[in-house]
Amino acid sequence: MPLLVPLQVPWHLAATVVCPLDVIKTRLQVHGLPDVSHSGRKGGGLYRGLLPTLAALLPNWIVYFAVYGSLKSLLHSHADDNGQLTKGANIVAASGAGAVTSVTTNPLWVVKTRLQTQAMRPDIVPYKSMFSAFRRIAHKDGIRGWYRSVLHDLLKQFTSCELNIGVAPSIWYFSDQFI
Repeated sequence: MPLLVPLQVPWHLAATVVCPLDVIKTRLQVHGLPDVSHSGRKGGGLYRGLLPTLAALLPNWIVYFAVYGSLKSLLHSHADDNGQLTKGANIVAASGAGAVTSVTTNPLWVVKTRLQTQAMRPDIVPYKSMFSAFRRIAHKDGIRGWYRSVLHDLLKQFTSCELNIGVAPSIWYFSDQFI
């Protein structure tokens, strides 16, 4: 885990640089293109949700790599002749790590999304901070409110792991051979 601390600088820098794009993407996903001719409400800053994003990066990667390493150790009986895990065992380890990470960090991502889209919802009182968003979500929706969309995220994690670990190496091999 010592490698994760120096990686925080580029992760946080990247998150800060792309935050406006993430806010725009999230607002478009939630509300579509705004009708600016009839809109008297401002959309809020393009750095809304940056604090929960930055707060989520370290625990996100700590959980992921800790669980991934543990699962790889548990699955080591599925190693090939060179001591490398099989593709299937790698997919299981990565998918399991992604699932645990999604479940443990989902509240941070829910708060980020709520902060990014709150200015577009005239029916809610704006959150004052990340912490007020956590409290209000828990008070209004209970713990279930923090886990909205977690099933979708789990599906995305499993699909992503399958493609990255299962398909990508074959594409790299093919491109090295023929391109």
